[in-house]
Amino acid sequence: MSQRRLRLLLATGIILPIFLTACGNSATASNGKIHLNIMVGGLSKQIYLPNMLAKQLGYFDAQGLNVTLIDEASGQSSEDQVLAGQVDAGSGSYNHTIELQAAGKKMECVVLLDVAPGEAEVVSAKEASSITSPADLAGKNLGVTELGSGTQVLTQAILKKAGVDPSNAHYVPVGAGDTFIAAMQQGRIDAGMTTEPTISRLVSSGVGKVLVDMRTPQSTQAALGGDYPFICVFMRNDYVSSHQAVVQKLVNAYVETLKWINTHTAAEIAAKMPADYYAGNQTLYVTALQNQKAIFSADGLMPSDGPQTVLGIEQQIGAVKAGQQIDLTQTFTNTFASGAN
Repeated sequence: MSQRRLRLLLATGIILPIFLTACGNSATASNGKIHLNIMVGGLSKQIYLPNMLAKQLGYFDAQGLNVTLIDEASGQSSEDQVLAGQVDAGSGSYNHTIELQAAGKKMECVVLLDVAPGEAEVVSAKEASSITSPADLAGKNLGVTELGSGTQVLTQAILKKAGVDPSNAHYVPVGAGDTFIAAMQQGRIDAGMTTEPTISRLVSSGVGKVLVDMRTPQSTQAALGGDYPFICVFMRNDYVSSHQAVVQKLVNAYVETLKWINTHTAAEIAAKMPADYYAGNQTLYVTALQNQKAIFSADGLMPSDGPQTVLGIEQQIGAVKAGQQIDLTQTFTNTFASGAN
């Protein structure tokens, strides 16, 4: 997040001044609740739904937490702000924790929200006749939320699996929602990796067609060759070790939310979300959510084989250098999710 944008948000009251407190110095609000700032890589994206839902259901409050959710374009931005100490936690893709360790920095997933990406590579209808498989994406302009984001890693992964050098493509940061759709309509991208409800909006309007689907655990395994844990809540390792009681309260709220998701229908879940998340079509939003509801974890626990699959992909695309030692146990913890269960 730019300093200019941060100042604007502070001035308008969207983010409380406490946003500027250092990570590790979680403040206590006047009502006695612990204040936490969590930056989310796209609050209206369905893959990030547990963040707002936890707030809407009152589960943060029930744990004695006063949580401010800060909306950002991608998980990449969330990662940067967590590391800089500008926020206490971020919600983004798990692979960031591995890439950071490779760069000598430590951040860990404290609760897993999505056991699969909930993403799809969508091809522009104008290009659908010439792009019929991932191999045809070579040399094309491919949309991602932001350079270095989880959507770029997923795009590179499907290219590599198709035998295409991931560097043989042009990655264009176009965000999600209206900006992604506009980029495809204007011909700035030939295809792109995006989430719901953007996927369903593209398909229903005839603007795009799904090429590679990762909106269920099963389709993800087919596309990537294994389980791929995706959206999580991550914090700096030193923060976690020094604030275990606070982290446990936070994870308790998220696990309770995940259990609620898994015991309610898509329509019931959608009814709890802000109306503007529907992008003008609540029916489409509900249908999209129903189609990918299986991506949400039932318990917040990291699957045993997931981290190794993600590391393998990071190595394949060159994000982690061959032979570089990565201690996966430092990239996630199941301690708090186990406690919450």
